[in-house]
Amino acid sequence: MRVVVSIGGSVLAPNLDARRVEDHAAVVETLAEAGCDIAAVVGGGGVARDYIGTARELGANEVQLDQIGIDVTRINARLLIAALGPRVDPKVARDYEDAGDAVRRGDVSIMGGIMPGQTTDAVAAALAEYVDADLLVYATSVDGVYDADPSSQDGAQKYTQLLPTELVDVVAPMSRDAGASAPVDLLAAKLIQRAGMRTIVLDGADPQHIKSAVLDGEHNGTDIIPPDATDDLATWVRAER
Repeated sequence: MRVVVSIGGSVLAPNLDARRVEDHAAVVETLAEAGCDIAAVVGGGGVARDYIGTARELGANEVQLDQIGIDVTRINARLLIAALGPRVDPKVARDYEDAGDAVRRGDVSIMGGIMPGQTTDAVAAALAEYVDADLLVYATSVDGVYDADPSSQDGAQKYTQLLPTELVDVVAPMSRDAGASAPVDLLAAKLIQRAGMRTIVLDGADPQHIKSAVLDGEHNGTDIIPPDATDDLATWVRAER
């Protein structure tokens, strides 16, 4: 099974905690040892937001701000590479071809951001489509997709399953708000819809959630299920493996 995992910067490195990075690296290695072709895309998180906020005060334009954020994602990617063993490509992939080449030769590929105007959410979705991934996993700071921001609205309801078209409809209004609170951004949702890709959005604070979802089809997040899918996730995972 070919898997792309998007690990939010706020999940991997909310602070410089080597043990947290090691725990995520151990899960990536476990998936590789279980026979998965795997790539991970790492976000920037709070550190990126801090740098971007400071740069904005200094007068940087939006493209420059995006470039700063990309730099931070690549630093976070290097942290994950440092914690991985010999299976990993030792360089941060700079584009989809680099990452795809690494995955196809059996290496674990790690990416950060690529270009201004594109979040790592979208990078992960585009990479998954590029390498014909069977499964895309978003390890986020929330435990799934909600109909509103659960951090600010007590009555927010979590979806256990969504069609890709429904995901687009849910995240579109969230993505338009200032300080967007969508668990994945609108471009990523549209790429998932275009590819008809099986996707999971889950709480990545405990990396074991990623392992359970990929290897056993068990998680407490949200399944994004293509319209032609006939099996439940656990049955599908067993068949793919």
